[in-house]
Amino acid sequence: MPDKVRVILITDGDRCAQHVVESIGAQLGLRCISASAGNPTPIEGEEIVRLLKTVPYDPVLVMFDDRGRRDKGKGETALEYVACHPDIEVLGAVAVASNTPGIEGVPADICVNVSGDITNVSVDKDGRERPKRGDKPLVSGDTVDVLNTVDVPVIVGVGDIGKMDKADDIRRGSPITRKAIEEILARNGIQTEQNR
Repeated sequence: MPDKVRVILITDGDRCAQHVVESIGAQLGLRCISASAGNPTPIEGEEIVRLLKTVPYDPVLVMFDDRGRRDKGKGETALEYVACHPDIEVLGAVAVASNTPGIEGVPADICVNVSGDITNVSVDKDGRERPKRGDKPLVSGDTVDVLNTVDVPVIVGVGDIGKMDKADDIRRGSPITRKAIEEILARNGIQTEQNR
């Protein structure tokens, strides 16, 4: 494995999101740090980096969650530590929308809407498109503002992982979240077990 561990940051970590991310990881032949899941994120950034250094191969999916806090909570603090660590290479982030008030939001490169289509406009928690403001779609969520302060080459916005009025249900293969992760991999030139 190269010196740096390649990761995809996911700004959701509740039980539903954890099951979805673990399932997609298994489908695509990616690793997943399940210990980072929780609502809020239960472990510190230092522990996440230590776990990342033990994986047999990458890319690795890592979950972060602030449990609805609009200020910098445990998830954002851990995400910032991981993203800025010299031994970690961030491939991209799946920015998850929520209804948390009073947050800045983060400009995304693209979004995946509730229909599973890639779009250049913002999406809300339900994956529905919102009116466009500015050049890029803006994703508002409780754990996304920190993405404005770290170097993330690709940000893909989605609604609430595993939900979105059942459109992203794990029994359907969570197609919206999967497409977001596949888009980050594709933009980094990474082939998965599914498309080799």
